[in-house]
Amino acid sequence: MHPSRHPSEPDAFTAALNISNRRRWGIVGLLFGASMINYVDRATVSMALPFISADLGLGPAAKGQLLSAFFFSYALMQIPIGWCADRFNLKWLYAGMFLLWSLAQGLSGFAATLGMLMTFRVILGVGESIYLPGGTKIVSLLFPPAKRGLPSGLFDFGTRTGLVLDGIVIPWMIVHYGWRRMLVLVGFAALLWLIPWMLVFPSNLRAPKRTEGSRPRVSFWQSSWVLMSNRNLIGICLGFFCFDYYWYLLVNWLPDYLVTVRHLTIMKAGLFASLPFFVFGVSEPLGGWIADSLTRRGVSETLARKGVVTVAFLSGLLLIPAALVENVNAAILLIMAASLVGLATGNLMAILQACAPPAEVGLWTGVENFAGNIAGSIAPLTTGFLISWTGSYFPGFALAAVTLVTGLLAYWFVVGPLPHRDTAE
Repeated sequence: MHPSRHPSEPDAFTAALNISNRRRWGIVGLLFGASMINYVDRATVSMALPFISADLGLGPAAKGQLLSAFFFSYALMQIPIGWCADRFNLKWLYAGMFLLWSLAQGLSGFAATLGMLMTFRVILGVGESIYLPGGTKIVSLLFPPAKRGLPSGLFDFGTRTGLVLDGIVIPWMIVHYGWRRMLVLVGFAALLWLIPWMLVFPSNLRAPKRTEGSRPRVSFWQSSWVLMSNRNLIGICLGFFCFDYYWYLLVNWLPDYLVTVRHLTIMKAGLFASLPFFVFGVSEPLGGWIADSLTRRGVSETLARKGVVTVAFLSGLLLIPAALVENVNAAILLIMAASLVGLATGNLMAILQACAPPAEVGLWTGVENFAGNIAGSIAPLTTGFLISWTGSYFPGFALAAVTLVTGLLAYWFVVGPLPHRDTAE
């Protein structure tokens, strides 16, 4: 048993970095804020699409091109930005990418043509690519392995909080200020985040020094090919693909489902859609904390983290009865319960951090998120095809739930036992 420790007292891991416990949690809070801004920014065009289409004269094909512009650059940047996160100064790298995406968001309000607006969305995707590889790398440097579940889940909770705000704040801003001023305000106001970041984040946070037995640094292209040979990374990518397929089904189709099938008004659909996203978000740090607590009580990290992931993924099966019940309130409650899948999120990040070589956490996260965004591209297309083919949302919802549970096979049978590392690795 470890002796009790005052919350503000740094452990050996952070003491070696000369960073106080309060400061590292402050950094996690800033990562939460950046993740929230990230998701608010990327969803603004989706919320304003009817108004943008009317002003710029966009047809269905043009609207599809506009929506895909962000994901194209965002996905392609995942592996390069992960490689950069492992090698460059994280304070300036994250700040530079945040500045880039905020300027792109703000300048979008001045776009006079579809081409200009798409260009700014592509730049937005480039800038926002830092959020998950950079955040995961920072957590891996600030926290020892057994304590990474809670901070990992907490900083990514910001993305789900952003979606909740999108459903409440952005429509109000569009109505009162118009879509152009909304984009300008959201983008340029976010620049205030850079002030506490520059004050709080240490200037020289680096990966731990390599020991004689550690692997030498390799080039970007050599590192990228690790996906072809590393069993743990392959399993992590397969499992995360299944996880993100489920997630992007909710993000892309839940509001439309509530309006089309459950016959809610736009305002009610926005409110009720935000409730599952809130449950998903609150579950993220909770699931990480549960696994961290089990590990501190002597449960192996492998069993603790994979066990919580299993419970979380199985809860996603509740999406199937949610699509079948007649009562609207019962359906929404079941969808909220199915959003307990969020319990897995912090542990999925911690599993990656445990399996990846310490100097390649950023790269591994980039590869993982690239796989997830492939699912993000496939899920809406597949669901739309199934709806057109069957006239029902049920097959698409059921496929997402089954795909999610299939991901457990990857985490249990492809990803091996999590390696034990000293807390001062």
